[in-house]
Amino acid sequence: MNDIVNVIGAGLAGCEAAWAVAEAGIRVRLYEMKPEKYSPAHKYSGFAELVCSNSLKAARLESAAGLLKYEMELLGSLTVPCAKENSVEAGGALAVDREKFSDAVTAKIKSHPLIEVIGGEVTELPEGMTIIATGPLTQGAMADIIRGLCGEGLSFYDAAAPIVTADTINMERAFYASRYDRGDADYVNCPMNKEEYLAFHEALINAEKVQLKDFETHPFSVYEGCMPIEELASRGVDTMRFGPMKPVGIDDPRTGRRPYAVVQLRKENREGTLFNLVGFQTNLKFGEQKRVFSMIPGLENAEFMRYGVMHRNTFINSPELLNSDFSMRSRPEIFFAGQITGVEGYMESAASGLIAGIAASRRLKGLEPVKLPPDTMTGALSHYVSDPFNSGNFQPMGANMGILPDIGVRIKDKKERYGAYAQRAVNSLRGELERIGGKCNS
Repeated sequence: MNDIVNVIGAGLAGCEAAWAVAEAGIRVRLYEMKPEKYSPAHKYSGFAELVCSNSLKAARLESAAGLLKYEMELLGSLTVPCAKENSVEAGGALAVDREKFSDAVTAKIKSHPLIEVIGGEVTELPEGMTIIATGPLTQGAMADIIRGLCGEGLSFYDAAAPIVTADTINMERAFYASRYDRGDADYVNCPMNKEEYLAFHEALINAEKVQLKDFETHPFSVYEGCMPIEELASRGVDTMRFGPMKPVGIDDPRTGRRPYAVVQLRKENREGTLFNLVGFQTNLKFGEQKRVFSMIPGLENAEFMRYGVMHRNTFINSPELLNSDFSMRSRPEIFFAGQITGVEGYMESAASGLIAGIAASRRLKGLEPVKLPPDTMTGALSHYVSDPFNSGNFQPMGANMGILPDIGVRIKDKKERYGAYAQRAVNSLRGELERIGGKCNS
């Protein structure tokens, strides 16, 4: 075939995209600026470099991370088999020797007869179908290109609040209400008395924080509106009560009085299975977030599906810009993949590249698209980043069971419940693959 797909960036997402397209029998031009130029976080010359942890999270099927990797293998993943072949002991997680993993992916890509690797920084958008997978530290000319495509829908930092599952909020302590009873009672409110607030404040200002890298410090000196909650707390004991924890306009229906302070939770998804802590973007370590935020009345036993983060991260407002196959609504010949789309995590980034590559190749071959079922992890992530409902306060999201639609049966045991979600997802994806003929790239 004479068709060519351009892929910009040879990280996890770009390699998955290039591999999916090439395996479909379509030529690929894979652009990678390393080793001529490195981002502040990258050091190794190989493709699919893991810049932080060497863990790809849980391996067991009845986990969100394990389910995602299983689905990726069904879809023809490159990185998951390479990870398994270069794994190191890590208990129940799939962890890898990062250099051997990178070398394995690089060798596969470079040896594929339909993939041409082009070195150097991309300064102009190539002609034809293109998958942009330039990573969360995109800068320079490529950032300008993306800004030209996306307009104002481009962020250069990731300031996200923690997210909990709705069914683990203790509604005997919390209550639904909107401030001054305006509109529908869409917010979950967790009231605090003075003693509870002071204890929470003390724990918050003394909690251990993540040490930022040099290239991550700039955004926090600029974006006052995205100040970490612990930084706000350090400015004075009552500062939070005049900010995100202000109780004005809210009465506790159990007492009929205004609480001393209140934490509000807002729906994170259309289904209402996830809620985020409003104004609680944070740079605390994950364990500290669990310890301190569990002090909030109503969140004593809350299950955190994502912890808050504040770090340098380029991502687009995907719900306004992308279809569920990661193509642009305004420019369907252009796809995005990786963390730049708002998926959070190594394998989530790889999965988005895999989905984009499958979609691009099937479109070029005139085949009907793969319809990832919404009850699969790949389908749920695709839905999350493309659902216009999420565009108003879009924040990156990793794989978690909370983004899957409710299974409709009450299963108290967490392991059994997650196992049921996983089995449903596997059955759904296998059914879709059977519908299109068994393989997604042919």
